[in-house]
Amino acid sequence: MGVRAACGICIAQSLKIPHNHKQENFDKIIRLLLETRYARAVILFASDEDIRGILNASKRADQVGHFLWIGSDSWGAKISPVHQLEEAAVGAVTILPKRATIAGFDAYFTSRTLENNRRNVWFAEYWEENFNCKLMSSSKKEDTSRKCTGQERIGTDSKYEQEGKVQFVIDAVYAMAHALHNMQRDLCPDISGICPDMDLAGGKKLLKYIRSVTFNGSAGTSVNFNRNGDAPGRYDLFQYQINNNSSPGYKNIGQWTETLQLNDMQWPDGQTEIPSSVCSQPCKTGQRKKAVKGMPCCWHCEPCDGYQYQYDETSCKLCSYSMMPNPNRTACQPIPIVKLEWHSPWAVIPVFLAMLGIIATIFVMATFIRYNDTPIVRASGRELSYVLLTGIFLCYIITFVMIAKPDVAICSFRRIFLGLGMCISYAALLTKTNRIYRIFEEGKTSVTAPRLISPTSQLAITSSLISAQLLGVFVWFGVDPPNTIIDYDEQKTFNSDQARGVLKCDITDLQIICSLGYSILLMVTCTVYAIKTRGVPENFNEAKPIGFTMYTTCIVWLAFIPIFFGTAQSAEKLYIQTTTLCISMNLSASVALGMLYIPKVYVIIFHPELNVQKRKRSFKAVVTAASLTTRLSHKTSDRPNGEAKTELCENIDPNSKSRVMIEDYVADL
Repeated sequence: MGVRAACGICIAQSLKIPHNHKQENFDKIIRLLLETRYARAVILFASDEDIRGILNASKRADQVGHFLWIGSDSWGAKISPVHQLEEAAVGAVTILPKRATIAGFDAYFTSRTLENNRRNVWFAEYWEENFNCKLMSSSKKEDTSRKCTGQERIGTDSKYEQEGKVQFVIDAVYAMAHALHNMQRDLCPDISGICPDMDLAGGKKLLKYIRSVTFNGSAGTSVNFNRNGDAPGRYDLFQYQINNNSSPGYKNIGQWTETLQLNDMQWPDGQTEIPSSVCSQPCKTGQRKKAVKGMPCCWHCEPCDGYQYQYDETSCKLCSYSMMPNPNRTACQPIPIVKLEWHSPWAVIPVFLAMLGIIATIFVMATFIRYNDTPIVRASGRELSYVLLTGIFLCYIITFVMIAKPDVAICSFRRIFLGLGMCISYAALLTKTNRIYRIFEEGKTSVTAPRLISPTSQLAITSSLISAQLLGVFVWFGVDPPNTIIDYDEQKTFNSDQARGVLKCDITDLQIICSLGYSILLMVTCTVYAIKTRGVPENFNEAKPIGFTMYTTCIVWLAFIPIFFGTAQSAEKLYIQTTTLCISMNLSASVALGMLYIPKVYVIIFHPELNVQKRKRSFKAVVTAASLTTRLSHKTSDRPNGEAKTELCENIDPNSKSRVMIEDYVADL
């Protein structure tokens, strides 16, 4: 006995009903069947009592109408399994082998008595059960004390209906008889009856003859067997139905005779369509089937996650490196390509700062050109000032190159101008601070002017420093020509919908730092000279503004480096690093422009009375005065810059000739 939940032609579960069953056993079976809730069709191979137990358990579980019962021929069209459980049995489909009433059998069987049927050893027991009497005192029947008279008659003194399997019993006997006849004919052709060869034939040979017989059976239908030894299936199909116009009962809904014929089926809850019975519902698009262990026709639906797409019903595959799954995960599609857009907030801020800086730089440069021959412009060192302003201008311009859409030309410009603007600026500043330092150091030991302090020499030194940067860039061009790449790793997030490929120049973070490294070296060296010349009185030149410029610039770039490398693993790396780099360049340029040139422009425009020529003195006189100041430097080297000036003023008469000569000479430089 057993219970099977069918999923198509596949078995979702196969459960056994214990022999000594209890109510709990049936309740457990229903719970197990509900684990595969969508497998509603349940085939029952069970006795009447077990069928009632299952139906009762479904009723207790409040699952009446959920299961679609299919009963074997042991259920058939019996009333006993569904008595008082009609509601739970509604819709049950059962089968019975097709059978016919055998004419003549009723007359034969009803004529059997105890006298004429002594050969059947079970007939006496049947007689007692049929007439509810005892034949002798030793009878095992204990539920009655009435004695049988022997005059009872089957069908007269008891109810009688021909057993439905009589046809099959008769055909089985005839099949055996035909097989023996054919076997005897083949093995004993010249002998009537059984010969020795038949005695030695054995059961396997007899079975071969049984499977080979073909004859018309007792009902007039052909009897034969297939290769598996089964006779042709001929079944009547019944369904237990409840109609408003009739009492509950079995209704013939079709038959099976080589083909299935169905009609007039009814389903629970008034359904008009045939209910589905599947172990698992079909998976949605983008999901794969994962088979349940031990249940070959059951599965769990698992989504294809990450960068996987549904390859077939049971598997997901990973999209290629540059692809991502489409929205329903049935195929792959190219990952969208992004770049830093002009309208992005990451670009708007540095572009705005760069535009302000470019306007200010052009204004300063125009002012210097307009007043090119005035004392303040000449005192600033016109040639180096124009070089420095060019570097500042390029520092602002690089913002637009960094944000522009990458291509070979833009990538080439990035390599050239990324470090060039800073290199030009700090090369000019380094040349200035070095010139100041050498002038006052030379004055300690000699009255001779230092070498290479003329404007032409200063331009030559600056150009040589700049050429080193350009040489490195050209070597870089030769070793690794500029190119664009699409980086799919930078924004390849866990959620594939947000994956993006980043279009950028083939420049690594390390290459960017190396490109800026030479400029940073110039900046650090310039800062060192600014520190060394911090004791020079501010009336002599730009030493202190240059110092403040370099201190501030160092702070800017010290903040830049951790931000640049700290965001290397961020999904917003492209935007953060580009914006940080552009803002750092803008700030560096703005600090230099603001501290070195804005005060001069202010004086030129708003206080022209201060922009006048002073008297010139010989270098010998200047060195004499410079010697006076350097003798004081040993006393003031550990003091703040302001104290140096105070002490200097205390030791030199403000109206003295030495101070005037130093001021005039350095201003004329």
